[in-house]
Amino acid sequence: MPASLPFSPAPMPSGGRVRRLLAQWWAVLLFGAVAAVYALSPSSHDARSRDATARLLHATTWLALPWFALLSALISLALIRTLVVTAQSYGLSQFALEMVVRVLVLEFVPLGAALFVLLRVALAGDLLPAPDAAGGLAPQSIAAPRWRLELVPRVLALGFAVLALAIASGVLALVLAYTVVYGISPWGFEAYTRMVGRVFDPAVGLALGLKTALFALTVAVVPLASALQELPAERRAGGFAVRSGTRRVLAVLVLLQAASLALKFL
Repeated sequence: MPASLPFSPAPMPSGGRVRRLLAQWWAVLLFGAVAAVYALSPSSHDARSRDATARLLHATTWLALPWFALLSALISLALIRTLVVTAQSYGLSQFALEMVVRVLVLEFVPLGAALFVLLRVALAGDLLPAPDAAGGLAPQSIAAPRWRLELVPRVLALGFAVLALAIASGVLALVLAYTVVYGISPWGFEAYTRMVGRVFDPAVGLALGLKTALFALTVAVVPLASALQELPAERRAGGFAVRSGTRRVLAVLVLLQAASLALKFL
């Protein structure tokens, strides 16, 4: 009996897989660097590129905002109510609001916004650039008009969508937390704002802003860079959820969230 069936592909050596993985991540980093150069160049923002960016901002942020706000409100209410009731049952009602803000706003809101925009990219194929016919298109070989009219507007729109949805969700969560605990009474506003100011000290605010910006950069760069490396037949054959781009984004988001928690508790 032969050692392997005729249709069984020969396994790729581990060294080859590592080199291929490193080459793919290097292409992602190079894509992000070139996109940043074009985005910061004034010559890239002519009338046509501004129109393309405005259309993508409308599609990724404005059209998604009502649905995201509704979903965020429902999840926030469930988490707020659960955390408040749990704290009260253990006699820790004085720490309930602070725990809600630390758990919900600092941890779940940025990650939820990033995952929502990633899902939006997965469901809307028009947000992904068309792959090269040969696959594996190197960022440095892409023509400047394509960067200005197709790629940079997508990077800016996706990054802005994560930031805008995270801010909107955070504000909504803070309003809902106050309403759940104090109702519509204004008498708890002074204590509530004092507690929120104590939670969001300069170090925590800087860490939250940096984490959200890294989430936005990951969602804006990694799916687009991965899409350029695909063959057109691969895109037609399988959904975005099973392709390497989504796995890469999720891996980076998990690593960033884990690093944030590790630095917070060390």
